[in-house]
Amino acid sequence: MGSGITDADGHDVPVAVVPGEAGPDPRVSVTLSPPAGELRWSCTPAGARELAAALVRAAEETEKAPAEGPVTVPAGELRRGDVRDGDKAMTVDGVRTDGSTAQVTWKSGAGRTWTQSYDVNTAITLRRRLPGNR
Repeated sequence: MGSGITDADGHDVPVAVVPGEAGPDPRVSVTLSPPAGELRWSCTPAGARELAAALVRAAEETEKAPAEGPVTVPAGELRRGDVRDGDKAMTVDGVRTDGSTAQVTWKSGAGRTWTQSYDVNTAITLRRRLPGNR
């Protein structure tokens, strides 16, 4: 059974993760061995945990993604947990409407938050739409 990691051509890519030794600059090493050549990478333990957390978030988003593809909704109808379609993960953290304006608070995959104003009828394309009212 393979690792579940494949290259662009669908070939299985062996992966080796090796803990480093304790000391003033501990490192974790990762080696990917696709047919085209070996890639070695190392990071601090904190970096390894950050990478692992990002992979878990991406895996959860992938598993929760609907099979029917992106959906477009008016900004005033966004719900907490909706994920915007695009290159980077942006999740709705909150929405407040005030007349014809929707104040949408977004949260990035890295945990950064910001608020953006939209006309309530502005079309926002979502990668994932959570069911029900949240």
